[in-house]
Amino acid sequence: MPRQPFAGRTPAPHEMVSVAPGIRWRSVPVPGPLGDVNCWLVDDGDGVAIVDTGYHNDATRDGWAAALAGERVTRVICTHYHPDHSGLAGWLCREYRAPLVMTRVEWLELHRFASGADGVPEEIVDYWRAAGWTDDQIAQSIRGWSGYARLVGAPPQSFRRIAEGDRLALNGVDWRVVIGSGHSPEHACLLDEHGGVLIAGDQVLPGVSPNVSVTLSEPEGDPLGDWLASIAKLRSLDAGLLVLPGHGEPFYGLHERLDAMALVYERRFDRLHALLAEPRRVVDCFPALFRRAIVPEMVSMATGETLSHLRRLELDGRATREMRDGVWWFAAA
Repeated sequence: MPRQPFAGRTPAPHEMVSVAPGIRWRSVPVPGPLGDVNCWLVDDGDGVAIVDTGYHNDATRDGWAAALAGERVTRVICTHYHPDHSGLAGWLCREYRAPLVMTRVEWLELHRFASGADGVPEEIVDYWRAAGWTDDQIAQSIRGWSGYARLVGAPPQSFRRIAEGDRLALNGVDWRVVIGSGHSPEHACLLDEHGGVLIAGDQVLPGVSPNVSVTLSEPEGDPLGDWLASIAKLRSLDAGLLVLPGHGEPFYGLHERLDAMALVYERRFDRLHALLAEPRRVVDCFPALFRRAIVPEMVSMATGETLSHLRRLELDGRATREMRDGVWWFAAA
C-alpha cells in the first residue's frame, strides 16, 4: 500500500506545509466532490515558482494574496488546463508579473476552455443527446455552461512552453518534464531525480483514479489508451519517489499505485463488457463503472468517462456502436 508521510496534515486554508527541501504545500478549496486542489510553492532564487493555482474566484485570489505576502513570484507553472489547476493563472501572472509555463497543447486548451463562456456549441448538445441524456439534463447543462467556463479567468496571451524531457532549473534543482496524457492531452509532471520528488498533478492520485474522458473536441479519440500507455511510461521512474499529487496527500509507492489504477480499469472493462450483452446507451452503463448514483452535477463527467471505456472496448474489438435516432447504442462484439 502507498505510504503517506503527511497523513492528517493537509494544510489549513492560509497555511503551508514543508514537504521537501524548498517545497511547500498549499491546499486550495474548490467546489465539488474533491474539496480542494494541491498547489506547490517551489523555491526559485529570491522568489517562488507556483505549481497549479485553483479556480478563478474571489476566495482563491484572496487566499493567494495572503499566502504570498512578502513573496516574489518568479513563474506560474500549470500541470494542465483543467480549471482547478489553471483557473487563476491569468490573475497570478498579471498580479505578480510572472510568466506562465505550460505545455503547448494545455495552453491552447486553456484558451479554448476560457472561451466557452460565450455560449453552448450545437455539437455539444448533439453529443449529450447521443449519450442518452434527457431533455431536462440537457437544459440544466445549458443553463450552467457559462458559469463553469468562468472558473477560468482570462489566460495570459503568451507563455513559456515546456515539453517532454525539458529541464527547469529552480533554485539550483534540475526538474525534468515528464509528459502524460489521457486525463488531459499533454499533462506535465515535474521530476527532481536527485531529490526523489515527483510533482504529479492529476496524472497519479493516491486514493482515486483520475477522470479520463472522451471530449467533444476529439470524439473519436482514445484517452484511456493514452492514459494506460502513460502508466507504462511512468513505471520507468524510480519506485521510491515522493509523489506530490494534485489531490489527496503526498505519498510513497508510485509503482504500487500505478499497478492498482491499471487493475481498476481492467476490471471496469470486464464489467462493462458483460453489461453490453444487451445493447446499452452511454447513460445505461454508469452502474458498471460507478458505485454510487450519479447526481445531476456529475452527469457530464460520468458521461465522458463512460464513453472513454466504451471507446476502448470498441477499439479492442470487444464492442460495437450503432447510431439510432441520434443516440449511440453499444453492444458486446
